[in-house]
Amino acid sequence: MKTTRIARLKYANLRQLGRATIIGLLAGLVVSLFRWAIQNLLNGVIRAFGYFHGHPFWMLPWSLASILVALFLGRLVQKNPDIKGSGIPQVEGQLTGQFDEKWWPVLWRKFFGGIISIGSGLFLGREGPSIQLGAAIGQGIAEKNTGTEIERRVGIASGAAAGLSAAFNAPIASTMFILEEVYHNFSPLVWLSVFISSLAANLVSMAFFGLAPDLNVPHEVLLPASQYWHLILLGILLGLLGRLYQVVILQLPKWMHKLHFLKPAWYPVIPFLLVIPIAWWWPITLGGGNNLVVALPKMPAEFKVMLGLFILRFVFSMISYASELPGGIFLPILTLGGIIGALYCAIMIHWGLIPAKYLPNYVICAMAGYFACISKAPFTAILLITEMVGTLTHLMPLAIVSIVAWLVVDLMGGTPIYAAMFANMMHKQPQRELLGLTQMTTPIFVGSVLDGCLIKDFDWPAGALITCIYRGENQLIPHGNTRLKAGDTLVVQLRGKNHIANQARINAAARQSLHD
Repeated sequence: MKTTRIARLKYANLRQLGRATIIGLLAGLVVSLFRWAIQNLLNGVIRAFGYFHGHPFWMLPWSLASILVALFLGRLVQKNPDIKGSGIPQVEGQLTGQFDEKWWPVLWRKFFGGIISIGSGLFLGREGPSIQLGAAIGQGIAEKNTGTEIERRVGIASGAAAGLSAAFNAPIASTMFILEEVYHNFSPLVWLSVFISSLAANLVSMAFFGLAPDLNVPHEVLLPASQYWHLILLGILLGLLGRLYQVVILQLPKWMHKLHFLKPAWYPVIPFLLVIPIAWWWPITLGGGNNLVVALPKMPAEFKVMLGLFILRFVFSMISYASELPGGIFLPILTLGGIIGALYCAIMIHWGLIPAKYLPNYVICAMAGYFACISKAPFTAILLITEMVGTLTHLMPLAIVSIVAWLVVDLMGGTPIYAAMFANMMHKQPQRELLGLTQMTTPIFVGSVLDGCLIKDFDWPAGALITCIYRGENQLIPHGNTRLKAGDTLVVQLRGKNHIANQARINAAARQSLHD
């Protein structure tokens, strides 16, 4: 009987990994097309404004067309609120069981809405929509295969990671981001499924865009140890500005609702009109910021230039996101971080404290630090920039800046930005209690309540079932007399309501000391 259960479990695992591969390939194809369309539309906008410099009378019909497109998108988003914004809070809600959406309407509306919104030059990122697109594909495949609720969630998580991987060509960081920031589930099956989907999506993305790093910032020299004290100062600056970013972007919905004369469906008109002078004077700043980040080391290291870029990117990023159009903050955050690094370096170069040749290094480090403190996901930030820049030589500086910036935001009471956005989203609608199954994993710490405890001796929450125990390389099928040990990883299914409170209770028993 025990052998049969293990065989069934292994078969289910293999089936899930096969499904993860299919999800990764399909999500990689859809997101690669999404990314390709955005790049070509954005390049078309830049070329159009280059033409307008010689034929300015075409600005009038362009402005009228921009208003019509903005009104169309505004109506689309207000009638279909599930496609608003980045999409990451929606995916997080699905994975916690507090929110749900139909995958097909979200998929095609987010796809076309995101292409128009981001490709038009607004300061929005493709990564959030890519995550939601991938999650929708994972959800659709899991539902078509009539999988369980747990398989459906693993499918959503796998698709989300695949979407991010295809958007940035960063499979390792994509896996870490979904597990660290969105799903909070580190069971071997979950992380392996997510990683396989990320790799499959990255293979498809490489076929479209080649092997070049997504943010190929030119850097010629390594940062010497004598420069490391600057990393601490830069981390503090990033932390302060990161907390400012968190406060402003979370207050945007309240501020927009105070504009009583402006209907929500009209919000996009504002950024669509404001982007016109930006495209006329500073076309390199358009979009999520890839082109600008790569160009930063080639720009003059002047305080006024970098400060102007920071103010422009910060303010218009907020205006773009406040429109509620499909578009993320992931890449705009990285771009702002790079500008802050260049701004800091420009000041220090003026004072003679930093050689100009190190400016690219500070741009690279600041991108990681700014994302780490705003998202409260330092490991993801370090891996992401490492993969996107395409070198391991910056690991130590990246780690120092990220940890310092993270500590500053933590001391100031900052919370992970996507979790805070999810909380804001859930305040606007009734919360959905999960009535099916959810699955959690938790390691057992030395000296915790569960360390040395028989399964039958612990008062498990109602509806909890331990389906598997990972002990080293062994996979155990538990029973009441199984004695739990420190280092074990429990896989627990939870049925019914209050699953979040029940997860917290089990986590506490696995981690807190018996004497606490």
